[in-house]
Amino acid sequence: MKKSILYSAIMAIWAVSGVAHADEIADLKAEIAAQKKAAEEQKARLDVLEQKLSNATQTVAARPPQGDGGGVNVSFEQGKGLTVKGSQGYASLYGLIDISYVHTNNANGSGASVTSPRVAWFSGNRWGLTGAHNLGKTGMDVIFRLESEFESQTGDMDTPGTLFNRDAWVGVQSKDLGKLTFGRQNAIGRDPIASGIYGDPYGSAAPSLDEGGYTNNNNFKQLIFYAGSATGTRVNNGVVWKKAFDSGLYVGAQYQFGGVPGSFSTGSSETVSLAYAGGNFNVAGFVTAANVNGRNNRAYSLGGNYTIGSVRVNGGLFHYTADQGGLGSRSDNAYTVSAKWTPNKGPWDYALGYVNMKANNAAVNGSGNVINAFGNTTSSTVVATGSRSTVYGSVMYHFDKLTEVYVGTDYLRLKDGYRVSATNGAKSQWELAVGMRTRF
Repeated sequence: MKKSILYSAIMAIWAVSGVAHADEIADLKAEIAAQKKAAEEQKARLDVLEQKLSNATQTVAARPPQGDGGGVNVSFEQGKGLTVKGSQGYASLYGLIDISYVHTNNANGSGASVTSPRVAWFSGNRWGLTGAHNLGKTGMDVIFRLESEFESQTGDMDTPGTLFNRDAWVGVQSKDLGKLTFGRQNAIGRDPIASGIYGDPYGSAAPSLDEGGYTNNNNFKQLIFYAGSATGTRVNNGVVWKKAFDSGLYVGAQYQFGGVPGSFSTGSSETVSLAYAGGNFNVAGFVTAANVNGRNNRAYSLGGNYTIGSVRVNGGLFHYTADQGGLGSRSDNAYTVSAKWTPNKGPWDYALGYVNMKANNAAVNGSGNVINAFGNTTSSTVVATGSRSTVYGSVMYHFDKLTEVYVGTDYLRLKDGYRVSATNGAKSQWELAVGMRTRF
């Protein structure tokens, strides 16, 4: 009997103890779950704060600091170079280096091929200085740019004896005024406010007040000459005004002083441009009138681009006329279509394009080659009619926003009387380029 009572007591104590342990375990599990939830909420708050810090840092880095402090700081900002900032402005040293190895057939009069480094195939090598100074209560900034082009394979100046052959201008800018600049600068017909958004697939898709657009380094970028002026694809003695409106409308106007004694108009040019930024759809155009050695030249263009998913499609039309004195009038029609595919907006992109330029009654130079649009025809005695067409493509891998490697190719075909110096008398030419570009 005593043994039974003792056994029952022990079992009761064990049962109570077991319940106590179970409750303790449940409490511990609940505490752990609560701590985990609190930790997750804390991590979420930290992520939000870190993102806010990152955004604030980028915003401050993108503009000169305001206020009356006298401090100066130096920073390296991706894509904007080495920047010195003060309380009222900044100045940046920046540049682009493009190294290209190109295989070209019909590289001489005998039709031989050559493979060698060449002046940057995609874009001109350059370095420059740009900056802004805030004028305080006026709401305006004084802005400037000095930019020089060089040859990467030799280090020579692109234009011997001219240091700032790309840009040498100063101006003012504000939201109400827009951007007003004076000096040597892009002809605005080639900028992102005009044909720069559709001339090829490599520039900005959206209109902007920046200089930019395509270049003329290879056989498929020759449309740029239709976007020129009395001094080529850049203007000397230029006054350019551009303005962006909240509606997405962009307008631009350019006047180039001729500077010829006794003839105010000789060597002058005027351009007006209009663009609309519609997000996935953008459209632009320009009209240019130029007096080249006393002869009137006109160019007109309209085009745009459309982006759907990871594909951007571009297209544009160009019309050009020129008074050629006793040789009669020249009339050109040109068009381009192109596309760029960036799968999943990743590091790879693929581009394909076509350009056709038809010249009617165009003056040729002493070597028999068609003179570029807005070129000097006063010494020409012969004309030609014909066309040039170019198909091109490229594959690029972007390590980041600053550096990429590429493989590019184009095939140029000349018809009828159209001749260019690059083919050395041949009717066609093929180029294959491998290169690398980086910016600072």
